[in-house]
Amino acid sequence: MDATSTPPPASARGRNRRGQGERLRRDIVDATLRMLDELGDDEALSLRAVARTVGIAATSVYIHFADRDALVYAALEQCTRDLLKDLEQAESAVDDPAARLRARLLFLGTWVHDHGGLYKVLHESTLNQRMRLAFKEELAERATAAVQRCIDAGLAPAADAAEVAFDLRAAVHGAVSIRVNEPALALPPLADQIDRFLVKLVGVRLPESGDPG
Repeated sequence: MDATSTPPPASARGRNRRGQGERLRRDIVDATLRMLDELGDDEALSLRAVARTVGIAATSVYIHFADRDALVYAALEQCTRDLLKDLEQAESAVDDPAARLRARLLFLGTWVHDHGGLYKVLHESTLNQRMRLAFKEELAERATAAVQRCIDAGLAPAADAAEVAFDLRAAVHGAVSIRVNEPALALPPLADQIDRFLVKLVGVRLPESGDPG
């Protein structure tokens, strides 16, 4: 190799066989999610860095995504779909509608704790001004449905479920955002805050013993 030659990336991969294009696309998305979680900033993401991580040429990324925003959008959409499945599983572990709503919020708190960078990109990045992240609407719809189930079961006062859910989401987002952005602060346990939100904003009655787990 002469002095002008550029060595290939150490992780260079071979060409995908026919029918593996979707696998490569998922590999690119998965790498992007890991990098966004580390960076906490979509504008700090480099398509070349993503390509190096996957072990492909940068031009291969453009086969699947027109630009960085398109890639970040696809990554966050996949992230949200996976989160929705995990939320459904967390809710299904209990039967009572109020307990299901509480389990949902507690899982969200755990997810944000573990994926603070993704949370920042998903909810606090300028991408939200540049693009309409339509896939986030299902998160709001599921939250409204969870509140409505509490009302229908007589576990919360009659109210506009969408308004109550919005207030609840705003409170929870504030609580988790402070923890992500100011981790050194001495704060009460998030579970205790969530319980107060449920009582004061939704009007549900929780067992005095708190979380049985």
